[in-house]
Amino acid sequence: MDDRAHSLLKALIEKYIADGQPVGSRTLSKVFDLSPATIRNVMADLEEAGLIHSPHTSAGRVPTPKGYRLFVDSMLASRPFELLPADAISSMLPSTDPARAVSAAASLLSNLTQFAGVVLAPRRSQVFQQVEFIRLSEKRILLIIVTPDGDVQNRILLTPRDYTSIELIEAGNFFNQHFSGKPFADVRRALAGELESLRVDMSRLMQAAVEAGSDQPDELDSVVISGERRLLDINDLASDMARLRRTFSLFEKKTDLLQLLDASSRAHGVQIYIGGDSSLMPMEDLTIVTAPYGVDGRVVGTLGVIGPTRMAYERVIPIVDITSRLLSNALSQSGHDR
Repeated sequence: MDDRAHSLLKALIEKYIADGQPVGSRTLSKVFDLSPATIRNVMADLEEAGLIHSPHTSAGRVPTPKGYRLFVDSMLASRPFELLPADAISSMLPSTDPARAVSAAASLLSNLTQFAGVVLAPRRSQVFQQVEFIRLSEKRILLIIVTPDGDVQNRILLTPRDYTSIELIEAGNFFNQHFSGKPFADVRRALAGELESLRVDMSRLMQAAVEAGSDQPDELDSVVISGERRLLDINDLASDMARLRRTFSLFEKKTDLLQLLDASSRAHGVQIYIGGDSSLMPMEDLTIVTAPYGVDGRVVGTLGVIGPTRMAYERVIPIVDITSRLLSNALSQSGHDR
């Protein structure tokens, strides 16, 4: 595609994003020093290339998912985005509590864009640094697991018999001495041989601790969503009830979102998934802009904004980018605070 066609496509998409109305050759002729006939010829070429199309109710043209893809890819490659005032919004992400920081990031994304904010929360570590058993009552034990990054997890164990405090200290010492720093999956495999020297009832306690430590919360619960109801205010989506139902089904089931966010966590920087263009975005009318976030330079999750394909990308992209950096800083700081 030559420079003239590229410039016309860019102008058409920017006009359509701003107004939401199909763009005709007469409108573009006011922007370019070209005759309407020349512009119509270029638009015909763009349509033949699958970059724009004409809704049956209008003589104007609108971008296709392929056209949006070309637009955002060239934008990411060439446009220096204006930095948002990070200091002004960093206070909205509390650094003392990781769970609150993740939830606040989803709300922040939604508030700044007026779309839906989503965050794939960090998965809990299955590697432990230290465990402790505390007797709560007869046959009920509190298992405390401390991970290498300082995360503290609690589990309740229901045991077939009562254990004394001395026995629980003995079990904790054995666990920490032999298995500290290892994943629970490795501990499970090693237990059969290591525990032959212990009594059968103590072996059962160890097995129960490993099973409890290996339990992960439902993965779908790790997808935090904020502001999905804001999509009801977007005419592009709300004008079609079937389209609206599909949109909210995406939020309710979460499985497609989880797959998409998990895939984007393995990418570098901001990623844009356009419905109809990306197999990971199931709805043609939606786009999700994502970015990974991390702790001390290690990627632990992904966040993003879900909105209509006709969104102001030049505004949404830096919001997602800066929020991912702020969340990374907040989580890294909370780890150091502990």
